[in-house]
Amino acid sequence: MADTHLDDDEARLAELGYKQELNRSWSGFSNFAISFSIISILAGCFTSFGLGWNNGGPAAIAWGWPIISIFILIIGLCMSELVSAFPTSGGIYWWASKLGGPKAGYYTGWLNLIGLLAIDASVAYGCATFLDLTLDTYSTSWASHYSLTRVFIMFVIILALAAAVNIFSSHLLAVLNNISVWWHVFGASAVVLILIFLPKHHASVSSVFTHTVNNSGIFGVSTHGIGFLFLVLPISAILTQYTITGYDASAHLSEETKSAANAAAKGIWQSIFYSAIGGWILLLAFLFAVQDEGKVTSGGGGVAVIFAQALTTKWASTVLLISALGQFFCTVACMTSTTRMLYAFSRDGAVPGGQYWSRLNHNKVPVYGVIVSAVIAVILTLPALVKVDINGAPVPVAFFAVVSIGVIGLYLAFAIPIFLRWKVGDAFVPGRWSLGSKYKWMCLVAVVEIVVTSVVALFPTSVGGIPGVSGFAWKYVNYTPIVVIGALLILWLAWHLSVKNWFTGPKTTVNLPAGMSSADEIALEHGHGAPPH
Repeated sequence: MADTHLDDDEARLAELGYKQELNRSWSGFSNFAISFSIISILAGCFTSFGLGWNNGGPAAIAWGWPIISIFILIIGLCMSELVSAFPTSGGIYWWASKLGGPKAGYYTGWLNLIGLLAIDASVAYGCATFLDLTLDTYSTSWASHYSLTRVFIMFVIILALAAAVNIFSSHLLAVLNNISVWWHVFGASAVVLILIFLPKHHASVSSVFTHTVNNSGIFGVSTHGIGFLFLVLPISAILTQYTITGYDASAHLSEETKSAANAAAKGIWQSIFYSAIGGWILLLAFLFAVQDEGKVTSGGGGVAVIFAQALTTKWASTVLLISALGQFFCTVACMTSTTRMLYAFSRDGAVPGGQYWSRLNHNKVPVYGVIVSAVIAVILTLPALVKVDINGAPVPVAFFAVVSIGVIGLYLAFAIPIFLRWKVGDAFVPGRWSLGSKYKWMCLVAVVEIVVTSVVALFPTSVGGIPGVSGFAWKYVNYTPIVVIGALLILWLAWHLSVKNWFTGPKTTVNLPAGMSSADEIALEHGHGAPPH
C-alpha cells in the first residue's frame, strides 16, 4: 500500500480518538471570525446596554467594561491553552472529561449546552427588537406602538433563517463569518464616527466617568450606600460578561479548522482582545452622545433613546440597521457553535435523542441538531410575550433573564475545566500554545471571577421581582435562578439515578487493535500505510 500519511490535524484528532468526519475547511481567520462574530459588539453593547445604565449609569459602563474585560481575557487565555492541547468539537466538555472524569464532563457539557441555547435565544431576540426599531424609525406607518407579539414573530423568523443558513453549507458559514468580521469592524467604526460628528453637543468627561444611576427601583433611586454598591452596581457587569462570551466557538469548530492546535487557541484570545477594545470605544461613543441623561433613564436606559436624542431620524435608523444586521450575523454564528457542541455531546451519548442530533446530512451538517436548537430557543424565550413596564418604561425582563442564563451556563462550564487544569498542575501536557507557569495564578483568577459574576447574574433586575416587596409580580422576576437551579437539580438527579451507571464520557470513533494507534487505524482504513513510529 502507498505510504500516505494523515496530516497533522487528522493525526492529532486520531490521537484523541476520533475520525475526521466534519469538513476541515475553516482557516485560522475563519475560526477567529466565528468567535468575534458571536461576541459581536454590535449585539451585546446595543441590546444589554440597559443593564449597565439602569444598574450604575454612565460611570458603571465607562469603568466596568475595561475592568471586566481584563478578567475575561484571563479566562480566554486559560481556555486557549486547553484547546491547543485538546482540539475537538466537544471543546469544554471534552476537556473536563479528560481532566476530571465522566462526572465533570457530564455537568460541564450540560451547562455549556444550556448556556449556548440561551445565547442563541437572546441574540436572536435582540436582533428582532432592533430590526423592529429600525423599521419603525424608517417608516412611521410600520407601527403605532411597540408590539411584543410582532417582535416575537420576527424573532422566530430570524431563528428560522439562521437555521437554514446553518443547514445548507459549512463553507457558506465560513464565508458569512468572514464577512461578519468586516461588518463589525467597519460598522462599529461608522457608528462611532456618526456619534462623534453629528450630535449637537456631547456629554462631559465628568458626567461619563462619574455620574451614576439607579433605575432598578431597588433602594429607590439611591446611588449611595452598601446596598447600591453590592446589590445594584454589580449587575452592570453583566453587560460586559454577556457581550464578551461565546468565544468557545473557536473550540467547538476546531475539528473544522486547519492547524487547529494553534489557530483555535489564537481565535479565542484574539477575539476577546479585539472585541474588548472595540466595545469600549463603541460604548464611550454612546455615553458621550447622551443629550439628556434623565430622559435616557426615564426611557428605560436603552440605546435607542440616546440615538433618538442625538441624531436625526435618518441617521438613527442607519445606526439601528447596522446593529441589526450585525446581530443577524451573530445569531447565525451562535447557532453554528451550539449545534457543533450538541453534535459532539450527542455523539458521546449524553443527550436524549442524541442519535438524531449527531446525524450529519450530505453537507456534513448536524441538521436535526440545528432544528432542535432553534425550537428550544423559542421555548426558552416565551416569557418575553408578557409586557413589563418599570417606572413607566418598557423593560425586557425576560430578555435580561435569558442573558443571565447564558452567562451563568457558559461561564460555569468554562470554570470547571480551567479549575481542573490548575488542579492537574505540571502533569498537564500542553499543545503548541501554552501559558507556561502563569497558569498557576491565571486559572485561579479566572475561576474566582466566574463564580462572582455567576452569583451576580442571579440578582433581581427590578424591585418588582423581589418576593415580599410591595408591587411584587412574577412578570418582573429574573427567572434565571429558577432555570439554573432547576436544571442543576435535574442533572444531579439524573446522574445519581441513572447516568453514572452508563455514561463513560467521550466515546472514541476508532477501535484499536493491540499495539496500533488511532492514526494507524485511520490510515489503514483509508487505504494508506500506517505512519512510521
